[in-house]
Amino acid sequence: MGKGLELLHRAAELGYPLAYSCIGNMYEIGRGVEVDKKKARHYYELAAIGGCEKARYNLGSNEKSSGSMDRALKHYMIAVRSGQNNSLSAIKRLYSNGHASKDDYMEAIQAYQKYLGEIKSPQRDKAAAAHVRYRYY
Repeated sequence: MGKGLELLHRAAELGYPLAYSCIGNMYEIGRGVEVDKKKARHYYELAAIGGCEKARYNLGSNEKSSGSMDRALKHYMIAVRSGQNNSLSAIKRLYSNGHASKDDYMEAIQAYQKYLGEIKSPQRDKAAAAHVRYRYY
């Protein structure tokens, strides 16, 4: 685990933001390191700044857990614009529980649909049709 953490740090320094998200996850769940929520947040923030939508989703989930629904919604909205479908589901749950407006939910759906429209291609459609497990939507 120590070597893995070292390699993740190196990958992140070389410009791979998902590595920071993985480090954050290690600190959040205590995998190979002591649980440290503050460090986990720090690494998720670095990953999110680098464009990692998974880290942005994790930041939203952490904000939701701490009761900051407005901040959670903001993180989820940024992530959904990058195609993070778990964020769309999270916004739906916020809406169902009265923590997001109908307009927020509609904006999220539209942003996700826009993302799907931007990545749509005949090659992806063909791959999705050929392989049941492959979905890009």
